[in-house]
Amino acid sequence: MNPTRRTVLIAAGAAGLAPALPEAAVAAPRAGAATAPYASYWYPDSRPAGSPGPGIAWRSLRTWRAADDPDLAFNAASVPLAARFTPTPANPTARSGQARVQALVSFGPTSSNPSQGSATADFYALTHWAYLDELVFWGGSAGEGLILAPNAPVVDAAHRHGVPVLGNVFLPPVAYGGQLRWTRDLVQRDATGHHPLAAQLVAVAAAYGFDGWFVNAETGGGNTALGQAMLGFVKELKTLAAARGQRVTWYDAMTVNGTVSWQGALDSQNQAFFQAADDMFVDFRWSAGTLASSGTEAQQLGRSRYELWAGVDVESNGSGTAVDWDALVPTAKPHIASIGFYRPEWTRNHLPDGRRAPEDFHAADDRFWTGRSLDPSRPDGTDPWRAPAVSVADRSTVAATPFASVFNTGHGLRWYDEGVVTSEEPWNHLGLQDRLPSRRWAVHTAGQRPAVSFDFADAWRGGSSVLVEGALDEPAILDLYATRLRIGAGTVVELTHRAEAGSVNVELAVATAEPGSAGSTPPYTYLPVNTINTWRTSTVRLTGLSGTVHALGVRLTAPDGGPVRWRLGGLAVHDATTGPAAPSGLRITAASGGDLRFAWNAAPGPVRHYALHRLLPDGTRRFLGGTCQHAWFAAGLQPAPGETAARFELRTVGELYNTSPPVSVTHPW
Repeated sequence: MNPTRRTVLIAAGAAGLAPALPEAAVAAPRAGAATAPYASYWYPDSRPAGSPGPGIAWRSLRTWRAADDPDLAFNAASVPLAARFTPTPANPTARSGQARVQALVSFGPTSSNPSQGSATADFYALTHWAYLDELVFWGGSAGEGLILAPNAPVVDAAHRHGVPVLGNVFLPPVAYGGQLRWTRDLVQRDATGHHPLAAQLVAVAAAYGFDGWFVNAETGGGNTALGQAMLGFVKELKTLAAARGQRVTWYDAMTVNGTVSWQGALDSQNQAFFQAADDMFVDFRWSAGTLASSGTEAQQLGRSRYELWAGVDVESNGSGTAVDWDALVPTAKPHIASIGFYRPEWTRNHLPDGRRAPEDFHAADDRFWTGRSLDPSRPDGTDPWRAPAVSVADRSTVAATPFASVFNTGHGLRWYDEGVVTSEEPWNHLGLQDRLPSRRWAVHTAGQRPAVSFDFADAWRGGSSVLVEGALDEPAILDLYATRLRIGAGTVVELTHRAEAGSVNVELAVATAEPGSAGSTPPYTYLPVNTINTWRTSTVRLTGLSGTVHALGVRLTAPDGGPVRWRLGGLAVHDATTGPAAPSGLRITAASGGDLRFAWNAAPGPVRHYALHRLLPDGTRRFLGGTCQHAWFAAGLQPAPGETAARFELRTVGELYNTSPPVSVTHPW
């Protein structure tokens, strides 16, 4: 990418849960330190001259082997890529089958990027997956490493919402420390004429559980021979990747001549690379004319014009970025190409220190993805920022029971279990994020629209809940989930909720068909729900309904028409409840003082995630963390007064947030 239009992470400055066991297992003596696991990154082969900076490990992809990877258990994603469906669009301008959306996101630095979240709520907790078609785990720097494997929380969250995730291969411009030898390392051939690093990239993606690679070759100084070598490499990478169900996206930088020349178009200089890959990111310098001609050329090649991601650089100004939307996603004719957002984590990064509270971030993120109206069912036509919800139909993966959500966004100010705080520490772990409502927040009312948001001041489980507040002079219907859930004889819906202010009547809204037109309210049937001012789980039987649930929501009515404050902490749909099986073999594999590495064997059957607690001498259970993986790192633990050994309990958490019996391990201080 054009180095004048972005920030590059450079050198060291950027680095900068079977029956319960009858007795608790006691951790055996262990050799070695318990080091924190981080997301993986490599050079193709040769490293820079000198020594790496603090916290940086220089590694060669060529010599990587899964069997030798000490952090693989922490970094390998476990959630499979979910299938998606497209409901009737939330508004008449949102379309399916046309423009797609890609995002290049830096979730953290190249080095020292935690594998399993960290102890802060200040994190880019992306939630608007419904509009995304591809996520690139952006990063890389000359001083740390050039090839990034996405960490597991990002992949697990994306997969839960049906979004594939690509790792990043970044060969930097010379101005940012790029060396042409790294490009030559990447495209080297072995004695059989094959590209060993193409095979390595595919092996990494398979071992780590993500979906392919974004190849961004921007180091200048090459020639035609190097250009042809790169083309051969991309062709072999795509062939090997396709055999494993992986994808390859090419970035419009290196040309067939081996030089770096950003075209801002699909043309003779990059057409061969586009043909070798699954799709291509078109550099930001596109115009209405070059984008139109690029779409035409793609179709002439037998490809879809929507396999071209037109770059939209939002790193500096986010939803304030000026974009020629009519050249890209016009409202009066078919879309011209797909959208490639560069660095939409602006919604977090632009916030000043001290104002990066979760609610501040989500307010900015909703503005970015939904638009100024903050309601995809009624977009603001005067908004100069044409948010994805305006042009692109949302998708959903809620297609089977049991299904449950506690509206966990993947970060929080504290951790809640059944409305009780079990950890006072702020946290982030995107892998614990629920499948979240896709059209946030669509509210149907003839009166004053209440405000709807994720809120972090209270929760039923996890770190967040849905808060509805404002005057209700008319009933308000809040769309929650587009679904494809079969109704059986015993199907029930459970709502966990509380009224905090005002008088409010609550009804569950259930639609067994799609609305008649885009933007219309689903044809809901309303079923009464009682509400009180403490957390309550109400069970509603779908009596009289049959077929398939297409949409779920709630209707709120204030009998006196006054202001209300109502919170939704959980929703579940199921026919029967069966508790999950417990994991086994909980053990501590390494320890350094209060830093511990845990490992265990996977529980048989379905697993939502695992939850690890510390059992204190007074009987209190303190939440330490949750993960979808079979390993966990805990840092900085200290003995409680008079405690000679710490006791830990691990449980499997099922889809309905029911838990298994615990397995235990102790650690002597």
